[in-house]
Amino acid sequence: MNWLLVVAGAVVGAPLRYLTDRAVQKRHDTVFPWGTFTVNVIGCLILGLLSGAAAAGAASPHVQLLVGTGLCGALTTYSTFSYETLRLAESGARFHAVANVVASVVAGLGAVFVGVSFADALWA
Repeated sequence: MNWLLVVAGAVVGAPLRYLTDRAVQKRHDTVFPWGTFTVNVIGCLILGLLSGAAAAGAASPHVQLLVGTGLCGALTTYSTFSYETLRLAESGARFHAVANVVASVVAGLGAVFVGVSFADALWA
């Protein structure tokens, strides 16, 4: 039955990723993949909050499956990040490709840290 929690989270996460990506990208007239960057950072923040809550005993294993594996798994996208970075490099936008890698890693790690810290402050 745990797989149903993962599916339920993914049912929300996948369309949320698509809609967020399109809405964000539409607002930026640049080759930089702002939509993918945004969903990945938001997913990192959510997963950081969830991890901090789980460490404090405030998130059950069922919530972890629903939100962490299901929602965040479908919301975030390493494959699209990799593909878009490759396409930037191949099209000659090497600066944007490197910026995408560096900004995604730094912002993602920062978002996880902020999420865990916020959860620690809430449930400590």
